Amino acid sequence: MKKQSKSTLILIIAVAALFAGRYLYFNPSYGDGEQAPALETVLLDGTAFSLNDLKGQYVLVDFWGSWCGPCRRENPALVDLYKTFNAKQYKDADGFEIVSIAIDKDESALRNAIRKDKLNWPYHVFDQATSLRFFNGPISNEWGINEIPQKFLLSPDGEIILSNPSMEVLVDQLSKNIIN
Repeated sequence: MKKQSKSTLILIIAVAALFAGRYLYFNPSYGDGEQAPALETVLLDGTAFSLNDLKGQYVLVDFWGSWCGPCRRENPALVDLYKTFNAKQYKDADGFEIVSIAIDKDESALRNAIRKDKLNWPYHVFDQATSLRFFNGPISNEWGINEIPQKFLLSPDGEIILSNPSMEVLVDQLSKNIIN
């Protein structure tokens, strides 16, 4: 094999390894078909909260941050999703809720973003980041979150139905279970 061919092959393997490593690093620890990890915490309003409190409902767990441009641009669509699906009746569930888990360093910036973006659902969690890495809070560690936005749609029994779905996929999934 020529020297140039070996160099090209090594470069191709290195680039493939880099992309595979990046994919594995940014992929959350849990995926479709798995039971969502336990989540017991305190909401921003000081109320004790357990994800198990929402069993029987569809739940969208949304990891975001007040500092995250893509997250903030997506928030109006989340507000619309909540307005559209929260009060609906479902064939196999008691309702739909959103649990926002903010990976942030500054609680006041987070509260301002919630108010400004009109995130009017009751379940807001502050997963405080304590380093420049941001993703070192206990909840983001447990869920394997290494980038945001990141979403999980949970079934009424707490199983992950969809990992990081688009808004269109969320709308389709929730719509097909509505009682007409």
